[in-house]
Amino acid sequence: MRTTRTLLVAALAAVCLAPLHAQKVQQPVATVLDFSGQVSVLDGNGGLETPLSLGRLVKQTQVIVTKSDGWARFQYSDGSTFEIFPNSKVVFQEHPADWQHLLNIWIGHVKVWIQHAPGVPNYKNVETPTAVISVRGTIFSIDVQDEDTTVVSVEEGAVDVRNVTVPVTTIPRLGPGQSITVIRNQQLALNRSNSNGLAAKAMHEMEDLMYRVILQRRGGIGLPGGPVGSTGGAQGDKGKPTGTGTGNSAPTPPTAPTPPPAPPPPGGH
Repeated sequence: MRTTRTLLVAALAAVCLAPLHAQKVQQPVATVLDFSGQVSVLDGNGGLETPLSLGRLVKQTQVIVTKSDGWARFQYSDGSTFEIFPNSKVVFQEHPADWQHLLNIWIGHVKVWIQHAPGVPNYKNVETPTAVISVRGTIFSIDVQDEDTTVVSVEEGAVDVRNVTVPVTTIPRLGPGQSITVIRNQQLALNRSNSNGLAAKAMHEMEDLMYRVILQRRGGIGLPGGPVGSTGGAQGDKGKPTGTGTGNSAPTPPTAPTPPPAPPPPGGH
């Protein structure tokens, strides 16, 4: 009887703790580091929409929406960060059971920094209506122009790209400066502009323009502070905007060199 009672108590405890464990797994795992303009978060069912706030924890399956003036930077629990640019709609961890899944981009422009320790890959994937982008540790940008067209550009590291609308034949791997356009029902082919990096350059110029707009809104002054969201590692900080994550931070522009002192007047006077 004592053994039976002990087993029953253990089983009851396991049943009671299971929801708590599930709740722990489902805890929010993305933090708002900075934002500008109109950015909102919707619940997983696309219902209640609430404005973004600094430090807010974004839960799995929640939808992030930016208006025409909206931009926001988030940090994932592993130290990786991602930025969402204007006119975008993104689902954070749409598949809660798959911890490698980071984002599903319905429309708009996103830039991602995957954080990882030296020599240790950090497998993540990003989905769009036409593509799956698989990464280990890298810096890359994705522009979903419409439900039929996705452009992927790599700044550092490497990513694999697959067109989900056609049978898989080969999966291109992109390196630094390379880009690819994924079109519905068409086999993948590297952009012809890869040789001179025009597609990647255009995406980076658009991102830089947004940073300049944010600085202008804030009086052209970037707050002091080092790279945000860094936990160490070989990648994850290069090209990352700096700031304190206070809602008023923005990419800090380069400091102009100090001019040399004026020459002394003639005759030493």
